[in-house]
Amino acid sequence: MLTLWSRLIEPARLALRAKILLLAADGKPNKEIARRLQASTKTVSMWRRRFQARRLAGIEKAAPRGKSQSEIDGPMAHLILQKTLHDRPNNASRWTTRSLANELGVSPSLVQRIWKANGLTPSRQQ
Repeated sequence: MLTLWSRLIEPARLALRAKILLLAADGKPNKEIARRLQASTKTVSMWRRRFQARRLAGIEKAAPRGKSQSEIDGPMAHLILQKTLHDRPNNASRWTTRSLANELGVSPSLVQRIWKANGLTPSRQQ
């Protein structure tokens, strides 16, 4: 179900994407486009890449967002919590996001999100 907010904001987002592409077609660099449109250079380059790869279909829909809540509640989250609370790394007194991520083959940001969602701060715990 579309909310009033999404019906109002989506045309503005499409307009921004179109302006980015028009300025790009005029040969403007990403930094200048970002400055003119008060957007980030990351946003400008993302929409230019998407347009280049998929043409109009690439800008019609919003860019994919982060992982869903199910990722924070799923089996990997359970494993991360178990390791954090019950195991110690071989060469340290506590896990860091990077060391645990390397151990489990996931990204450090996933470990951080799961720790945050569960109120864990291993660096401050004994």
